Amino acid sequence: MEAVMQEVAPFNIGVTIVEPGGARTAFGLGSLQLGAKLEAYEGTPAGMLRHILQDTSRLSIGDPSKMVTIMIDSVDQKPAPQRIVLGSDSFTAIQRALTERLAVVEAQHVHPKKNMSHPDSG
Repeated sequence: MEAVMQEVAPFNIGVTIVEPGGARTAFGLGSLQLGAKLEAYEGTPAGMLRHILQDTSRLSIGDPSKMVTIMIDSVDQKPAPQRIVLGSDSFTAIQRALTERLAVVEAQHVHPKKNMSHPDSG
């Protein structure tokens, strides 16, 4: 998305990436109905999702009305915000992902004294 932001900026078009966390909605508060539990799915991502959805201590804390208001209000911001991170759970997930990406990049970093433009240099 960052590339799209740069490409459309000369045309005075703003792009915002909205990264919402969990929100208290009917979906998360019990309107979801699960089918019969199948042992074959135990220990798989589908099985883990079932446990998450049934654990009421994991109910989302985000207020969907406030989230929507923040998104709508961002439309009038000039320049458009690059990102809107809504909720501490979203911030934590983004921070973890970026930290992991940075660790990979740092592990693959080529020493600055190596000249990458000449194949014969060390």
